[in-house]
Amino acid sequence: MAERCSFDYAVVRVVPRVERQEFINAGVLLFCAERHFLSARIDLDEHLLLTLSPAAEPDIVRRHLEAIPSICAGGPKGGPIGELPLRERWHWLVAPRSTILQMSPPHTGLTDAPEAALDRLFEKLVARRSPR
Repeated sequence: MAERCSFDYAVVRVVPRVERQEFINAGVLLFCAERHFLSARIDLDEHLLLTLSPAAEPDIVRRHLEAIPSICAGGPKGGPIGELPLRERWHWLVAPRSTILQMSPPHTGLTDAPEAALDRLFEKLVARRSPR
């Protein structure tokens, strides 16, 4: 059985109208230094985005969101930020900003499987189920 490790996570928020401070949870980032793990799950609810801001451009928002997993993975596909060491990429991603994409304050947890913890957090904090 794998040894437990601590991790940090943040929720990716889309804030279509910063002045209203309304947001949509659109993803989760998870960082576990001990396992050299940094990854993200992203999903934009375009209907909810357009409900909050009819003038929003979902294609542009989606392109910006799609950069986050590339930055997490590192390497040239993540642009200049993707070339930074893992811990620096995490800090850059969760740094406070007042743009359409923002991160929640980081939170912590313990897990023996960072990938599974990311999946659980995504299901709990982001995934939406259609009413039956």
